[in-house]
Amino acid sequence: KPLFGEGFPPADPADPNSREAIQPQAGQVLFPDSSYKTAQALRDFNNEGLPVMIFANWRGFSGGSRDMSGEILKFGSMIVDALREYNHPIYIYFPPFGELRGGSWVVVDPTINEENMTMFSDPDARGGILEPAGIVEIKFRLADQLKAMHRIDPQLQMLDAELEATDDTDQDAQEAIKEQIAAREDLLKPVYLQAATEFADLHDKTGRMKAKGVIKDSVPWARSREYFFYLAKRRIAQDNYISQLKAADSSLDYNRALNVLKSLCTVDWEDNHAVLDFYSANHAAIISKINEVKVAAIKAQIDALQKQLGE
Repeated sequence: KPLFGEGFPPADPADPNSREAIQPQAGQVLFPDSSYKTAQALRDFNNEGLPVMIFANWRGFSGGSRDMSGEILKFGSMIVDALREYNHPIYIYFPPFGELRGGSWVVVDPTINEENMTMFSDPDARGGILEPAGIVEIKFRLADQLKAMHRIDPQLQMLDAELEATDDTDQDAQEAIKEQIAAREDLLKPVYLQAATEFADLHDKTGRMKAKGVIKDSVPWARSREYFFYLAKRRIAQDNYISQLKAADSSLDYNRALNVLKSLCTVDWEDNHAVLDFYSANHAAIISKINEVKVAAIKAQIDALQKQLGE
């Protein structure tokens, strides 16, 4: 969607007094129509058996009264439902200088479908529920800023000491010092606010997101095409093997089947290109392992039946 778009609800043919309305729509915002379109596209892609690449650059959902009456909550939840039911790989990527904020993060969070959803970010992107200015307003209010000033600034510390040393009966001297303190605080407020905003922004950068585990890896835009090409090919081959393992032994879940493949892999598990080459070169060995798992599962079923008959 462009920086600013427009919606065009048509005129009502049954009402001669109605006319086409022009509704402005800001960019980087999910509206009821775009939310429904996103959810419907995800369901269509799932039916086609396609992996999905989402370039996430949203600041949130529209929350005006018009959008609430337009059922923005329902259409937003449809995105969550579509992602939860998705049976193929989903890659969420923050492009350079893009950002993912507010409710738009909530509806594409990888915890919705941990088996299939993975999140990545360019080093210059940002991500977090609140923007830095909003975090500062909540976590570092004016009273907290003033406390930090008096704790750090030498001039304010000197003025505080002079104020304490002044006789209580000397009201004029106290007022003069208080005026100097207020002037110094007004001078420092923009500096402390800017420093606090920059500090909050550091928590939204790619390195911090990776350290907290909310994204899998930092992928620069310049090598993103190569990275996701090998990742997609690897996941297609890997998911095929996992499906065969789960069919061979119904007691296996996704993670246990993945651990079987990990135990066979002799290359760096985080290197998509190397793992893809390993799958190609060792296809026969992997199929042999799947057959072993199938035989072991059948033997376990036979043993369980024999125990039941013995009882």
